[in-house]
Amino acid sequence: MKKSIGAKTLAMPTPVWVVGSYGEDGKPNIMTAAWGGICCSEPPCVTVSLQKIRASYNNILARKAFTISIPSEAHVVESDYVGIVSGKTTDKFAGAGLTVVKSELVDAPYVQEFPLILECELVQTVDLGLHTQFIGKIIDVKADEKVLGDNGLPSLDKVSPVSFSPSDRAYYGVGTALGQAFSVGLQLKK
Repeated sequence: MKKSIGAKTLAMPTPVWVVGSYGEDGKPNIMTAAWGGICCSEPPCVTVSLQKIRASYNNILARKAFTISIPSEAHVVESDYVGIVSGKTTDKFAGAGLTVVKSELVDAPYVQEFPLILECELVQTVDLGLHTQFIGKIIDVKADEKVLGDNGLPSLDKVSPVSFSPSDRAYYGVGTALGQAFSVGLQLKK
């Protein structure tokens, strides 16, 4: 029997993404966000939801662009740090020992050390309450060559992304592969 625990943000897992933007003064800023995901295949779009009080909120609205830097397990400490301190008072890149890269395609910075980057152009915002959903059209994906699989695309086990568990407020790595998508279920097809 299932027990009701109420309306809570307990989808599992959620991504650990580092959102890049520029402030009014052109200062690069990053913040950690877990409320996000792919929201459209064509055009390719991603969504991330931010609170209005965050520095990144106004940055993205002003510049109409953001990046998503996807950290590997090796950068969980830095990813947590940039989610703890405020970009209004702290140079997060310097504090975390990360290298800022200016995107050539969108008006936002990204993290050099992280293996997978999504460069996004803001296409829509949706005010949801405490959070506003930012929908970005993916203009380009950049990946370190070392994380590419045989098909030339990023491999989950090589990227080794970090996941966040809202219920215990902990970070996790990715587990083992369980089967090939759009294939393993065919055994039940009649």
